[in-house]
Amino acid sequence: MTERQTVVVIGAGHNGLVCATYLARAGRKVLVVEAAAQPGGAAITREFAPGYRVSAVAHLLHLLDPVIERELALARHGLSYARSSLVNVSLSPGRPALSLDGGDVIAGEVSPADRSALQVHAARMQKFARVIARQHARVPPRLRFESWHDVLPAAAVALDIRLLGRKDMREFLRIATMNIYDVLEEQFEHAGIKGVLALDAVLGTRLGPRSGNSVYTALYRQSGSVNGRSGALALPQGGMGAVSNALVSAARIAGVEIRCGAQVEEIIVREGRATGVRLRNGEELRADRVVSNADPKTTLLRLLGARHLETEFARRVQQLRAVGTAAKLHLALSGRPQFRGLPAGLLGERLVIAPDLDYIESAFNPAKYGEFSAQPIMEVTLPSLHDASLAPAGHEVLSAVVQYAPYDLKGGWAAGKRPFLAAIMAVLEEHAPGIGALVQHAELLTPLDIEQQFGITGGHWHHGELALDQFMMLRPVAGAAQYATPVAGLYLCGAGCHPGGGIMGSAGRNAARVIAGGR
Repeated sequence: MTERQTVVVIGAGHNGLVCATYLARAGRKVLVVEAAAQPGGAAITREFAPGYRVSAVAHLLHLLDPVIERELALARHGLSYARSSLVNVSLSPGRPALSLDGGDVIAGEVSPADRSALQVHAARMQKFARVIARQHARVPPRLRFESWHDVLPAAAVALDIRLLGRKDMREFLRIATMNIYDVLEEQFEHAGIKGVLALDAVLGTRLGPRSGNSVYTALYRQSGSVNGRSGALALPQGGMGAVSNALVSAARIAGVEIRCGAQVEEIIVREGRATGVRLRNGEELRADRVVSNADPKTTLLRLLGARHLETEFARRVQQLRAVGTAAKLHLALSGRPQFRGLPAGLLGERLVIAPDLDYIESAFNPAKYGEFSAQPIMEVTLPSLHDASLAPAGHEVLSAVVQYAPYDLKGGWAAGKRPFLAAIMAVLEEHAPGIGALVQHAELLTPLDIEQQFGITGGHWHHGELALDQFMMLRPVAGAAQYATPVAGLYLCGAGCHPGGGIMGSAGRNAARVIAGGR
């Protein structure tokens, strides 16, 4: 047996690092064990071709809790931004690029009615998103009240909604469970506006614009802020790995020990309590508390084992929806691509290939039946235009989130990856003629690759679908929504917990508060 540790945290992803740092600051002795060779989980910057570096999975920062950023002094630990507010640019063949910055149209032909409607829509959605944002830093209320302490969190949620005012409260309650297709059709004529706004409702989810709950996912995505600006999208200097590096530095300053190359094989349970972990090499690490940053299915079904859980609870975990449909594309380019109808000054912005609502819905349809999209939707960035450290001089890196790529692809990804990459390149070629000739190397990460390389069940970067039935007091499942699991001494702190995925850190901070408070 090794020296007794007060807390062992499984996984050095951003939530695990945040949780460990707050626990260390609260006086706990904390050891973080990470299977990979470097900390950061899916939020790392890595070389994918000689001289070309890219953010591995996540590539834009928009949900990082500003309280965490301030309390952990991440700027002092090296976090800075190559670009702190990207503009959305809608690309469509045969139509000049449409550029949107929040509620303002920067470029493109848009009617006065749609310009006015966009400002109204953006202001209302930001107001509603702030209701979601206020829940991020709170431990979710319990489904069953056992004392007056359990009533207060639920009352706070109700008060947040009531403070919207009667008119906005009614509108919030009306649209919160709706599909984004109907909401956008009510308000806009311009197909490009609807396409950009709908993309944010489905990105990273197993939803199409006509799917119920897609308004909520749009609000969730807008609930973050960068430099005080709600819904802003940022590129960290040095890629997403810079966020993880800053968190690692803050953790070590707080006294956290981080061991990489230490894969957990089993959570040890004795007399009904988690007492430590066993590593793949056979080493056992004792602990008063075990905290897992891994996804709920990995933690509870594989590392812990269903034998330690009640049948009904284990069934809930097994039924948790966590099947990814988003792939990640990295291109090493020998030069700067040119996109049709796109002014050169907009090339470094967030380029959206989702021309209209029906295009997105048509891209989604094959995924329902286990097939990839022949004409996928994409969120495209060229981060090297803002950060020269990512590519050799005169060269560029393209990073894109591509949907839809179902984890459970018919025929398997061994046979499907090459034709899917060809389909992606055909769409890019349509928008940027000649881009194929610039490609020095291409890396496509399917959800299966994400699962295998980063240990995320189903390759779902949120560790579980964002949905109202997997939200707040139901996330990941009833009985584990306040970060404590039914097994004494075992806690969750990852993206599968409230408030969810994205590089946010709130789940880690909330879990630390629960553990430090003895709950």
